[in-house]
Amino acid sequence: MQVDRGIPENAEPRVLALGNFDGVHRGHQQLLNAALKEAGKSGIKCSVLLFDPHPLQILLAEKSFRMITTLDERIELFAELGVDSVCILPFTPDMARVSPREFMENIVLKLNAAHLIVGFNYTFGAKGKGTPADLQRFGEEYGLGVTVIQAQTLQGKLISSSNIREALSRGDIANAAELLGRYPGMSGVVVQGEQRGRVLGYPTANLSLAEAVLIPRRGVYVIGGQIDGVLRYGMMNIGRKPTFHSEHKTTVEIHFFDFEEDVYGKRLRVCLLTRLRDEMKFSTPAELKRQLERDVVQAKAFLRERKDESAL
Repeated sequence: MQVDRGIPENAEPRVLALGNFDGVHRGHQQLLNAALKEAGKSGIKCSVLLFDPHPLQILLAEKSFRMITTLDERIELFAELGVDSVCILPFTPDMARVSPREFMENIVLKLNAAHLIVGFNYTFGAKGKGTPADLQRFGEEYGLGVTVIQAQTLQGKLISSSNIREALSRGDIANAAELLGRYPGMSGVVVQGEQRGRVLGYPTANLSLAEAVLIPRRGVYVIGGQIDGVLRYGMMNIGRKPTFHSEHKTTVEIHFFDFEEDVYGKRLRVCLLTRLRDEMKFSTPAELKRQLERDVVQAKAFLRERKDESAL
């Protein structure tokens, strides 16, 4: 899949999907499938326009807005769906001041969009004043088609990135997975930790995450992921190590079952399958070890009952 940072010169005609696509959830997938269908019908390519960073990371900087998926993860998910290309534009304070018409003339038309696909709540231009209705009006003016995808729901609940963030913040993996259409994931580079897990008999891989990524609720999770192409399962702890520290930053530590190879420096992506329990403070390391033994029994029991390994 082609990735352009900036508007390419002499851009080919394309169906252009507009949105932030954080999570690339079921609603986004519906929109992208509509874009792919339109592109196939018209015999042109299907493209996605993305801003990086996410506009809310600039507009709501003081609120520490967090993402479900990194830019690289979104690009990978687009490729899996069959999208032909992604155009990435920097979102800056100057971009935030662009009017809806300037957005249309200086971005959309320069990308040679023949048809636009947007969600029902898509906004664009300064202060989000542009709406799907404005896009339809511009489409008539400039001679390009516009399709607006209506709200997508699941069991009466709106499928949205906001609802997925809320579910992850609660540690509700089942709800997040339903809305995403796959298990939620986390990815990062394995870095050196305090190595207490090895002393306890549970060596861990410590993930260094991108700063802007949403970290789910603290606690212990059952996870699955691939290492060098081999699917492995284990547990993940998200927490601040209260047994050993009174104050500590949140860390993400993974213990893979029956695996002791060195993975320092490797990039790992794991899927969160279920949440076992809250983070706990223990009186002694021995008490923590006994709890970890119980966690392993519970995690392996959960894994034995799973029927959907292909979902990872």
